[in-house]
Amino acid sequence: MASIVAGIGWHVIGAGMAASFYAPIEKVKRWSWETTWAIAGLFSWILLPIGVSLILLPDFTGFYASIDPHLLLKIALFGAMWGVGNVSYGLTMRHLGMSLGIGIAIGVTLIVGTLVPPVMHGQAGLLFTTHGGLYTMSGVLVALCGVAVVSWAGHKKELQLKGHLEEFNVGLGLLLAVMCGIFSSGMSFAIDAAQPMQDAAKAVGVNPLYAALPSYVFIMGGGAIVNLAYCFTRLAAVKRLSLREDLSQPGLTLRTNALLAATGGIMWYLQFFFYAWGAASIPVSMSYVNWMLHMSIYVLCGSIVGLALGEWAGIRSGLIRLLWVGIIIIIIAANLVGVGMAYGQ
Repeated sequence: MASIVAGIGWHVIGAGMAASFYAPIEKVKRWSWETTWAIAGLFSWILLPIGVSLILLPDFTGFYASIDPHLLLKIALFGAMWGVGNVSYGLTMRHLGMSLGIGIAIGVTLIVGTLVPPVMHGQAGLLFTTHGGLYTMSGVLVALCGVAVVSWAGHKKELQLKGHLEEFNVGLGLLLAVMCGIFSSGMSFAIDAAQPMQDAAKAVGVNPLYAALPSYVFIMGGGAIVNLAYCFTRLAAVKRLSLREDLSQPGLTLRTNALLAATGGIMWYLQFFFYAWGAASIPVSMSYVNWMLHMSIYVLCGSIVGLALGEWAGIRSGLIRLLWVGIIIIIIAANLVGVGMAYGQ
């Protein structure tokens, strides 16, 4: 039971990083979003995964040479799938607004990323025929209710602050949100498919808490290709955007922007660093709950961060109470999953 509590705790820290990583990125001035995102991604998807693996693995090149190339390609493609979801994320926000768009996309990602891996492994029956599985499924459903409540409160907050979204389009927005949610689940599929790499890392002496981290080189590398291709294509094709102009800012601005973007990128990576710790602390038989915990706690932490940063200042008290109802529902969901994992031990 102690390891389960520790696992949920690590997921809370990871989800907190996920909910907060954009705060420093938002403070970047006089740079295009594409340049900022590319610099942040250089740290989160390339430098940190490779740097951490260089530290962990006794023979960096030998380790990856020993892995089946088909497996490396598979997890890289799942990473690229996540990259497509990440690129479509912005379009979802554009047509549904941030809170409603995030809520629907996260809800779809939570369902697909949680349920598909056990189905692929022939474990779907465990979700509906065991006490642990039933508690876990209850947790998933309750978490979806919590995400819906938080998202609706956030949507109403946006309308109160900004009025009607100019490009609000329910049909197109829902299509993009579902697409974003499905493709973003690629990260869950990649982590699941990379289990043989985790076993190989343990076999060469890597601590089980860190065993998932070497697989991130290929998972995040696949996502990096899609994201960076999008950013640099935009920088080259859109006349008002210029990488050269962004990098020609005065020295202080350049250093400040680079530091803020790098900080955001490091925080983004740390969400999955602690995700690995959380997953390592949860029974293997219940590994499918990791994604559900990460995504639901992500929404919970995002709401708390928004409150802490004053984003709800001046909002009607009824909406703030509704937000707290959603937060409490998600906390209940996490406890249901915890009970399910206790039964699964």
